[in-house]
Amino acid sequence: MNVGFITSEYPHPKVNHAAGIGTSIKNLAIALVGKGVGVTVFVYHQNEDAFAEDEGVKIHLIAKRSYRFLTWYHYRLQLQRYINSVVKQEDIYILEAPDWTGITAFMKFNVPLVIRFHGSDAYFCKLEHRKQKFKNFMFEKMAIKKASAYIAPTTYAGEETRKIFGLNKKKIKAIHYGLQLENFENHTPEIYNKNTILYIGTIIRKKGVFELAEIFNKIVESKPESKLILIGNDAPDIKTGAKSTYKLIEQIFSKEAKNNVSFLGKIPYGEVKEHIKQVHVCTFPSFAETLGMVTIESMAMQKPVVNTSIGWAQELIDDGVNGYLVHPTNIDLYAERILQLFNDENLSLQIGKEARQKVEKLFDIKKNASINIEYYKSILGE
Repeated sequence: MNVGFITSEYPHPKVNHAAGIGTSIKNLAIALVGKGVGVTVFVYHQNEDAFAEDEGVKIHLIAKRSYRFLTWYHYRLQLQRYINSVVKQEDIYILEAPDWTGITAFMKFNVPLVIRFHGSDAYFCKLEHRKQKFKNFMFEKMAIKKASAYIAPTTYAGEETRKIFGLNKKKIKAIHYGLQLENFENHTPEIYNKNTILYIGTIIRKKGVFELAEIFNKIVESKPESKLILIGNDAPDIKTGAKSTYKLIEQIFSKEAKNNVSFLGKIPYGEVKEHIKQVHVCTFPSFAETLGMVTIESMAMQKPVVNTSIGWAQELIDDGVNGYLVHPTNIDLYAERILQLFNDENLSLQIGKEARQKVEKLFDIKKNASINIEYYKSILGE
């Protein structure tokens, strides 16, 4: 079997950008190759046309192009022609694309197309209570409706997307993202910097960073020595129009808390794992995710995670067993849970140990790749 992935991001030195979607695709791609499946990745909106091969995965970089009019339409047709030619040349059986922006709207492929719900603009607008542009909704709906089947990283993301676009429930299968667990080992979970909190993700309103600032203020009131480390790109704020969300949350921090915050910006992926290993607690008070790769990465490193209690997170964490679930707006309880972990080393270690076991059970990419293969076969009628 040969599989093709259409994406705007993928972790590779030649590719412009890579985040959670790209990481999840790469994890799956490498695992599929390990099981004898041929994998080709089509990365659009790049600076140049190029080809690379990495860990057995063929990577086609497709340059972004402009046209005199209707660039969005003509670029899609150009992508369609290129992808179809490679599909024929490499005997690709099935294609997979993300729901975000409806990139496959107006495209016709010679093999079945699966849409994976990484998170459409419509999905995030619903969770954030934002109005979506009509054009964006129509592009996403058109792309999604034309697919043969769908994969959701959580049952919650699948059900919410089904309701938004009026999809057939029987065509949606929940298959979790996964990790190459051997790359997320922590052999010394008892060694860490006490009373330190780590947040990883874009500094953006939907990730709960405004609430995190208030939570940290509460924590510092109780434990003045507490530290907060923030890793990720700073983003403009959609509500105020401010160019920097971090500058907005800086104004929320108390004087004492602000002195104990380190904003590292975006750093190399390998360094992120080292930061996870060194901290006491990881926290992700997000209002909008489909799953959240950094959550399961932190759990795999045996870190106690205090996460949002919204939908998708309930499929990652069993509250009080392998992490904590608290709604981001419940500032007092959120701070209380982190302080509980700070004040009880045995509890922190036990929850971290249970978190690793949960990840091994549900998020091992080798197991989940086999589930993907069987689902692909069912779509192909094998």
